[in-house]
Amino acid sequence: MRVLLDECLPRGLKKCLAPHEVVTVAEAGWAGNKNGELLRHASGNVDVFVTVGRNLVHQQNVKGLSFGVVVLIARTNRLGDLLALVPEILNAIENAQPGQTLRVGG
Repeated sequence: MRVLLDECLPRGLKKCLAPHEVVTVAEAGWAGNKNGELLRHASGNVDVFVTVGRNLVHQQNVKGLSFGVVVLIARTNRLGDLLALVPEILNAIENAQPGQTLRVGG
């Protein structure tokens, strides 16, 4: 699966999501883009977008996307708080369908 990590997530999370092909927003060259523009860039290029942006699903038409969205619910976006969620994140990545939002944690 091709996975895009939002720029608000720590890079270290990338290593935890193997064997998936994971790229950060910055590595893709899309840093600083607003959510709508970022989602347009991601369309056709990724299978899953992972974020902690809980409001994304209320601000954007996620149902029309060509990829799934995984929203992480954690105390903070620091790697230490996200590590416990890795098994659930991997499961969500495997099961995410286009236009679907899955919440992990919380």
